[in-house]
Amino acid sequence: MMQRVVATVELVEETPERWRIEPRDGMRVPGIVFASRALLPDVSSDRCLDQVVNVATLPGIVGASYAMPDVHWGYGFPIGGVAATDVAAGGVISPGGVGFDISCGVRLLTASAQREEITRVLPRLMDQLMRDVPHGAGPGGVWRLDTGKELDGVLSGGSEYAVERGFGVPRDVDRCEDRGRLRGADPDAVSVRAKERGRAQVGSLGSGNHFLELQAVDAIYDATAAAAFGLTQGQVCVMIHCGSRGLGHQVCSDHVRVMGPAMHRYGISVPDAQLACAPVQSPEGAAYLGAMEAAANFGRANRQVLSVAVRRAFQRVVGAGAVDLLYDVSHNLAKLEPHMVEGQERVLCVHRKGATLALPPGHRDLPADLSVIGQPVLVPGSMGTASYVLRGVAGGGAFHSTCHGAGRAMSRHEALRRISGPALRRELEAAGVTVRAGSLRGLAEEAPFAYKDVDEVVLTCERAGLAQRVARLVPIGVVKG
Repeated sequence: MMQRVVATVELVEETPERWRIEPRDGMRVPGIVFASRALLPDVSSDRCLDQVVNVATLPGIVGASYAMPDVHWGYGFPIGGVAATDVAAGGVISPGGVGFDISCGVRLLTASAQREEITRVLPRLMDQLMRDVPHGAGPGGVWRLDTGKELDGVLSGGSEYAVERGFGVPRDVDRCEDRGRLRGADPDAVSVRAKERGRAQVGSLGSGNHFLELQAVDAIYDATAAAAFGLTQGQVCVMIHCGSRGLGHQVCSDHVRVMGPAMHRYGISVPDAQLACAPVQSPEGAAYLGAMEAAANFGRANRQVLSVAVRRAFQRVVGAGAVDLLYDVSHNLAKLEPHMVEGQERVLCVHRKGATLALPPGHRDLPADLSVIGQPVLVPGSMGTASYVLRGVAGGGAFHSTCHGAGRAMSRHEALRRISGPALRRELEAAGVTVRAGSLRGLAEEAPFAYKDVDEVVLTCERAGLAQRVARLVPIGVVKG
């Protein structure tokens, strides 16, 4: 057994990919860190493991406070953190366990075209995507909502409502987590200011680490799962990474302000003000849950509308051919889920912040055509490396969760200090990645070297039994805000 002291945290090795933080200093459960020895220096570089310890003090928490191998410092919870609280036992919900980009997630579209076919028209296709896909920090979504009733429809109905209004086809809904809609959403719990910020942003990428990326299937590890997912060697895919935009940010800000005073009324104290929380079954907890689910529906509708923009761009440049949805899954969300706790099924509030749901084969929430295989898990890497499609596995642990990406190893400021936007664009173009960016500064902030090794992150998840690799995708073109 190996022990390592990282910052103020002592890690005890349970397996080569799993480390334990013993309960101390108010921790109600242990911390569990999934990381290979190669990843430990990056995992521990910003004291995010102290946040894992802080999360383990939350009222009603069960099991463990988990950190995925892509973990890094975040608001309240670490990004790459997973924790669950027992609702009936007074378990809490915390905006810090979701973050400001509620329902940030990933959608993967599979095209019928092969890489060689797309290469011939790649500059034209990238130009068309740049025109058709709104990007950047401001408004300008594809779908301009005419009335408050339409916005409430988005907040209540998510992807399902978008498809009903002509943005997509019924199959798209079947290939979304929760069929694209959280049914507990409460549009009335979303503030006027949040609605104002979201009205003009449905169908827009935003900025920061959000992107649209053309990718090609570079390797297949599980032929049976790949066939079920519709993936073939050399096939072109489109990955979309974005969330609920300004609306979700405002929802989080609004409810963080409410949670602080509420904690005193419920006798709750936390080691970090960013972990402000309230019991799920309290008025404050229920209001946040309803508003958060509404913002999640907004994020899912946002990605659904962007899918339509991608299909139109392909039709204009490539011509006839299918562009189908493989799956859409969030990685910033708190959900009420049934899980076994000490031999009994309990309703838990599972916080996944920078962590992806990974349902195992046979799970009740999977569509029928994926039940035998397990849920597709979408893991973006960086512009210069690779992304992955995984699948959920039986006995995965961590409340059916796995990594959500490579995870930052360097701050945006440090990335800007090391490279300029024009220099990075030249490097990417030389490596065969066509770049379209609204902001070269924003491009430099997301330099590939600012992220952990996504191959090692994903392999660690597989060795830890959290998910299984299905396919590796390499970038050929990227649109950034």
